[in-house]
Amino acid sequence: MAAKLSIRHLSVRGKRVLVRVDFNVPIEGSCVTDDTRIVESLPTLLFLREKRARIILLAHLGRPGGKPVAGLSLEPVFKHLRKLLDDSRNIFFCPECIGPLAEAAVLALKDGDILLLENVRFHAGEEANNSTFSAELAQLGEIYINDAFGAAHRAHASTVGISSHLPFSATGLLVEKELYYLQGQLESPKRPFLVLLGGSKVSDKIGVIEALMERADKFLIGGAMAYTFLKVQGIPVGDSLVEVDDFGLAGKLLTLSKDSGVELLLPLDAVETLEIQPGAVCRNTPVFSQRRGVTRGWIGVDIGVKTRALYSAEIARAATILWNGPLGVFEIREFSSGTRIAAEAIAANSLSVSIIGGGDSVAAVRSFDLGNKMTFLSTGGGASLRLLEGRPLPGIDTLTEKK
Repeated sequence: MAAKLSIRHLSVRGKRVLVRVDFNVPIEGSCVTDDTRIVESLPTLLFLREKRARIILLAHLGRPGGKPVAGLSLEPVFKHLRKLLDDSRNIFFCPECIGPLAEAAVLALKDGDILLLENVRFHAGEEANNSTFSAELAQLGEIYINDAFGAAHRAHASTVGISSHLPFSATGLLVEKELYYLQGQLESPKRPFLVLLGGSKVSDKIGVIEALMERADKFLIGGAMAYTFLKVQGIPVGDSLVEVDDFGLAGKLLTLSKDSGVELLLPLDAVETLEIQPGAVCRNTPVFSQRRGVTRGWIGVDIGVKTRALYSAEIARAATILWNGPLGVFEIREFSSGTRIAAEAIAANSLSVSIIGGGDSVAAVRSFDLGNKMTFLSTGGGASLRLLEGRPLPGIDTLTEKK
């Protein structure tokens, strides 16, 4: 991806700066329950405030379907942001994102002020990347900054269309950091370079494995996707989740690994249960090397004891670690040990560069209170996967190239 203009390169004093942020956060009632994405946007907002820009924030929340939905208003996010910045005097909210009300709110801004506009997805033109809607957003500002990495894989009006209507569009500090770790650091990683992959579908990860096969030294596979790999090799997986449509992909990746001389390690054993719910009976399976696998009628829900020991030892030897996808159903305590022990092993390897690739992996690390022990936690799920696969991100590709 070509180097893009950064917020650091622009003169913003007194300018109306439109900043696309990722404020798509969980809300219960009127309270934000996880403010990670809001907190990650603060460096960019504080940078612009210090430079005395007039800051106009664009964001979405949920899937309102192109029409206003009361429960998906950004007003609770605004109130939370105001608390985080500990300043109610220079932070404002507008219940519209285009039109006369939004225009008047923007005109009233002074240098250093912050204005959050209402959910851009309340308009059908947002997800349709409608040119008219893009132009209406763009006329509110003079400079565009994309700092919403979690939405950078979406070709929407506020992430892509808007940049064609303004002379300069640049990355914010968060996007800059995401690109540094997920792209720059992995171009020539410190070795050994270990990739730890989990989650449910092989198809979700095939692009990452293929893209990193030439750079990685070893892959460790866990999560439900592991049972598809095991099934392809004739190992019984009981009633575990397998993707029949992914059998060909799994076989292809096993062959690619063998031909490339890169180890792709699969679980030696698993935790199995009769039902996926808290308090369910569970037990460790026999080792898969005896080809006994998961018991008929039981479900594999976590990597087993022997696998945890093997994977922890591999993690301890790694110099660069990329992790995407939990190794089991970590949300349920009885099935969380594999994911937790892997997270603890990464945290204990303080000499490594550890990159956690967004989504459930980050949620798991934070649930174990280990986030501050990792080098970098990505804010993007789909965006981080796409970047790791080497595919373009529309919200970044359209930004002004750095000269």
